[in-house]
Amino acid sequence: MATPHWLFGDQLGPHFLAAGEDGPDRGAPVVMVEARSVFRRRRFHRAKAHLVLSAMRHRAAELGDRVRYVQAETYREALQKAVGDGPLTVHHPTSRAALRLVSSLPGLTVLPARGFLVPHEDFRAWADGHGGQRLRQEDFYRWVRRGHDLLMDGAEPAGGRWNHDHDNREPPPKGAKKLGVPAPYRPREDDVDEEVRDDLDRWERDEGIRFLGRDGPRRFPASRREALAALGRFVEHRLAAFGPYEDAMLTADPVMSHSLLSSSLNLGLLDPLECVERAEDAWRTGSAPVSSVEGFVRQIAGWREYVWQLYWYFGEDYRHRNALHHRTPLPRWFLELDADAVTAHCLATVLAQVRDTGWTHHIPRLMLLGSHALQRGWDPAAVTDWFHRCFVDGYDWVMLPNVVGMSQYADGGRMTTKPYTSGGAYVNRMSDLCGPCAYRPTERVGDRACPFTAGYWAFLHRHRARLEGNPRMTQAVRGLDRLSDLDELLREQGRRGDDPP
Repeated sequence: MATPHWLFGDQLGPHFLAAGEDGPDRGAPVVMVEARSVFRRRRFHRAKAHLVLSAMRHRAAELGDRVRYVQAETYREALQKAVGDGPLTVHHPTSRAALRLVSSLPGLTVLPARGFLVPHEDFRAWADGHGGQRLRQEDFYRWVRRGHDLLMDGAEPAGGRWNHDHDNREPPPKGAKKLGVPAPYRPREDDVDEEVRDDLDRWERDEGIRFLGRDGPRRFPASRREALAALGRFVEHRLAAFGPYEDAMLTADPVMSHSLLSSSLNLGLLDPLECVERAEDAWRTGSAPVSSVEGFVRQIAGWREYVWQLYWYFGEDYRHRNALHHRTPLPRWFLELDADAVTAHCLATVLAQVRDTGWTHHIPRLMLLGSHALQRGWDPAAVTDWFHRCFVDGYDWVMLPNVVGMSQYADGGRMTTKPYTSGGAYVNRMSDLCGPCAYRPTERVGDRACPFTAGYWAFLHRHRARLEGNPRMTQAVRGLDRLSDLDELLREQGRRGDDPP
């Protein structure tokens, strides 16, 4: 008899049940678990809880009689109901906590991870060969492209260049309210979604489980069919415009030409290889420029894969890194997604997007939400937890390197070469967010001082000793010596504390 196979809620695509040397038995019975303890431990965004439960229940419906779907308080309780003390297989889970759980269960065999491009052991060999310390994403990305023959013309990169970032950092078109590309795919809710919403209402009402944010109509795919439709619409209608404006922001167009596929990839509904191959096909058939295709391939085969690998390679201690000694707790307005309390138009706009949808694209995450947290000296562990809970595509493996390493520079430069933060001039150049704001991006002090401009200089002052020796930060740090109003700026920053900007 085939050994039952356990599917976690982020292992929902067909590739997680494909038989093979590193897969479950052919036709194995499937176990799926809804554990309410997950939602008791952390206060997740309600749209995220809705999406995950809807996706799990849609997958269970597809599997029909093959699945044993158990709803229980804990995973252990559910597995006891499903298989008792019998044997069970599971693919390597995506978090260290889940790996500790499955490793502690008798009779459970952990199969290699799926849903990523590079096996753990191959990455470890590559990383160890590079000294294991400063592992640059660009080097890794080129290695992955060569190894998987992605966007390659023989031994050379397609289009003659590995990196098209120079073409992919355009500000939004002048005067544009929206980018003007076809709308992204949006799913239609069904009876499963209605059932999920009723359960979430009941949990809040009767079981004391609390959520954040708003649970409007579901915006992201919850099934393989929906995810493939979203991928197809992006590649056919939106990919061509993606590259040039992937770093731009518009108040009335939060999605721009982004794919919105991150949640589908992180739920396991899509496999990364099929996504990048579809994009490459678009370039080879002449329907998308190489710069846009390379930018998309870089996000998946480069950055997403890199973050996944570093999560495991850096080890458990990485989550406790705090090289800048930032200890300030997150303020209540930020924890509660209270966009209405915020005056700064850029931050209020993006916080409202998170509140209403559980999503923003990578530049608001890094250069607005993350940058503000970095400038204010918020505890990086708390910032990581916030991103994990508040984003529909947020998981421990996603957010730990992205926040600790990229966003908050808490690893002291092991992952990136400099802190990613800026003054209001960057926001003004890359968006239309500054126009209606009560603050001015050029002003550092006074009632109209931009919180990002003032915060940037206060951050550099606070960490001058560490940053002035960084070749990528030397010129910026020396700029402190030209500020005649630095003392006044620092006094104002101290008075404002963590009131909403």
